[in-house]
Amino acid sequence: MKRLIAEFEKQSFVQMVFPHKDTDWNEYLKEAKKCFANIIDAIAKFEKVLLVCADINEAKQYVKSNNVAFVEFKGNDTWARDISAITIEEDGKKVLYDFEFNAWGGKYDAKLDNALTQYLKKYYKCEVKQIPFVLEGGAIESNGDGFLLTTAECMLHPNRNKLSKEKITQKLQEYFGVTQITYLENGYLAGDDTDSHIDTLARFVDEKTIMYVTCKDKNDQHYNALNAMEKELKKIAFENGFSLIPLPFCDAVYYKDERLPATYANFLMINQAVIVPLYGTKQDQEALKIFKDFFIDREVIGVDCSVLIRQHGSLHCVTMQFGI
Repeated sequence: MKRLIAEFEKQSFVQMVFPHKDTDWNEYLKEAKKCFANIIDAIAKFEKVLLVCADINEAKQYVKSNNVAFVEFKGNDTWARDISAITIEEDGKKVLYDFEFNAWGGKYDAKLDNALTQYLKKYYKCEVKQIPFVLEGGAIESNGDGFLLTTAECMLHPNRNKLSKEKITQKLQEYFGVTQITYLENGYLAGDDTDSHIDTLARFVDEKTIMYVTCKDKNDQHYNALNAMEKELKKIAFENGFSLIPLPFCDAVYYKDERLPATYANFLMINQAVIVPLYGTKQDQEALKIFKDFFIDREVIGVDCSVLIRQHGSLHCVTMQFGI
């Protein structure tokens, strides 16, 4: 019996990968390192952080917390959500699945990142299984009780596995032990190069509740797609007895004339806390209130992630929780 553990369940640590000069962060490397350090310090108040870094001594200049374990490894980039192992429960035992990573359909070089989990096996002290299937952690949302939420645009894209929907569904059921898989057909963010990861759009916050982004501005380019997604989610909620909590949509954020994928759905749930990305827009406080109203038993911490979205991801994308 297999089960894909939900993010809101108990965790042992969060894994992150620190930026270095040979990553795409180099143009604003100091800003990026400060942002990563802020996220690390916020998480480390509640649970351990396993920090992968090209230079441990350099990383230690930024990270203040003592609740951090440093591992030296130089990768291609820093998107821990998509390159890290995924925790599965097999017959009551925790196992890590190491899926193939091809940089979101071959968009970038990923050889080093794809090798990370095998390099870290000795640190995990549990079984690690290599899975011959391309999958990123940001592409899946589990309620921990047999329901998997993903997007058709990403999961069924031929740049990942070149398999039919039926075959992909069969494999996801086999890997994760889920009984129901729902592929959202709508929803995207300008500036996102993951082919619409679910963790930018809609997230389980408990077994029966989904938080999701909404767009009320009819003049915004996202209005039609996100409203169509909302209709899908309402149907899913009605059929499964789920509750829905809408999150506000950020005012447009730009860098060098490019609209960036700012989304409050890219939050991270950890033991006793929720870390929420902020972008310096007027919706920041509204979003924080929504999180505080729902997560009455967890501390809600906002972290400025405006630099992260310059590289087309946010807070959840640079973290991966482990439940081993």
